[in-house]
Amino acid sequence: MKITVLGSGTSQGVPVIACNCEVCRSTDSRDKRLRCAILVEDGGTSLLVDAGPDFRQQMLLYRVTNLDAVLLTHEHADHIFGLDDIRSFNWIRKAPMDIYCEKRVAENLKTIFNYAFAENRYPGTPQMELLHIDGEPFQVKGIGVIPIRLYHHKLPVYGFRFGKFAYLTDFNRIEEEELAKLKGVEVLIICALRKSIHISHLNLSQALRLVGEICPKKTYLTHMSHEMGFHAELAKELPDGVEPAYDGLVIEI
Repeated sequence: MKITVLGSGTSQGVPVIACNCEVCRSTDSRDKRLRCAILVEDGGTSLLVDAGPDFRQQMLLYRVTNLDAVLLTHEHADHIFGLDDIRSFNWIRKAPMDIYCEKRVAENLKTIFNYAFAENRYPGTPQMELLHIDGEPFQVKGIGVIPIRLYHHKLPVYGFRFGKFAYLTDFNRIEEEELAKLKGVEVLIICALRKSIHISHLNLSQALRLVGEICPKKTYLTHMSHEMGFHAELAKELPDGVEPAYDGLVIEI
């Protein structure tokens, strides 16, 4: 299995519009963070987790020419607003794109992208096949997926486990029964927004505490804001086995 980090930034990305802080002015490429997303590839199948506003740029930057399905963690703009650009994959595949999400998210997609679901659709609009996630494990073309229920403040969202790898973003609470589903995970990508407390995201100390409970062999931090600081400095502060992710990071499992 190959995982590519397409974006490791928060909802505003880094640099942030109109911000003149040192991190936003950094020349280190690892401090340039597009909106959060990953690509999971295994056995010829390619799955995207989340399609935010940087989706088009990410597909071009990492030369993604095949995409079998999109899995959505939740319906916030930084995770879905790139879905209009699946039109290119519709054209290549001559078929709708499979979008896996829970029912609430699907209903939001129908509202936000109402033109794509209209009875008399305008020619060339994106084609999506909405497939509901109900918390039970499922398969996408040979790749097993275990949904992990998380809470983004009060909003229920999903993380995903793929074999010995798990991806958990945009949350600050997980129940014990869901934590048990992560037993045996060897590689973990987990959100860590900043060092100070936030109402709906794990901060650095909370993320590291949870890593200590899950005990993966390797952990990468994602969904990092400019407030987290420079990549190079953060890397020096982290315990063994934990690193900040960066855009373009490739993980082989």
